[in-house]
Amino acid sequence: MADQGLALIVGAGEGLSASLARLLSAEGMQVALAARNPDKLKGLAAETGSLVYPCDVSDPASVDTLFAQLEAAVGVPDIVVFNPSYRARGPIIELDPKEVEKALAISCFGGFLVGQAAAKGMLVRGSGSVFFTGASASVKGYPQSAPFAMGKFGLRGLAQSMARELQPRNIHVAHFVIDGGIASSGKPQRDESDAWLEPDAIARTYLEFHRQHRSIWAWEIELRPWVETF
Repeated sequence: MADQGLALIVGAGEGLSASLARLLSAEGMQVALAARNPDKLKGLAAETGSLVYPCDVSDPASVDTLFAQLEAAVGVPDIVVFNPSYRARGPIIELDPKEVEKALAISCFGGFLVGQAAAKGMLVRGSGSVFFTGASASVKGYPQSAPFAMGKFGLRGLAQSMARELQPRNIHVAHFVIDGGIASSGKPQRDESDAWLEPDAIARTYLEFHRQHRSIWAWEIELRPWVETF
């Protein structure tokens, strides 16, 4: 089954974003990629025929410009995927407040800005999917990782609130808890061949959510490899 329409992946890079771009393009969608550093996306854009835009998700003006340029060039996206995150690690008493602020601005406030901009266009049209990428830290706060947990907990709350508000208006909002490491060529392999989450498999789950019949829309799913503990 092929999909027509437009998909915007914000915070695009290698791994999951690249898998999403390849899958959605292969399924017949026009893909747009946005990142703070768009130069890194040239290869992926050439491979998938994607449009590329610069965007700092922590800057309201930058997010507004992204959606305005995309709408003027192609239209309102049918799928918006929010992937950015930023980590500040360390003991709670040693964390730099500026780094914590940056983590929250990218992981959580950026999600609000992108979700708000996506909703504005989708509500006018009357349809769309807005998907937020979470992590283990969305539901579990780990030692010396408070800023990441704060950002991801907030993003999950945003997704749940948006889903309750917008799904009755035909906008599918969903949150994906990626509870484990995502496989990539740069990561060492464990003994088990499928101990890492395969990005292509995760991407197919996003597409399945987009295709869900609205009578059974799910707002959240947790994805973890078989060796990951709860």
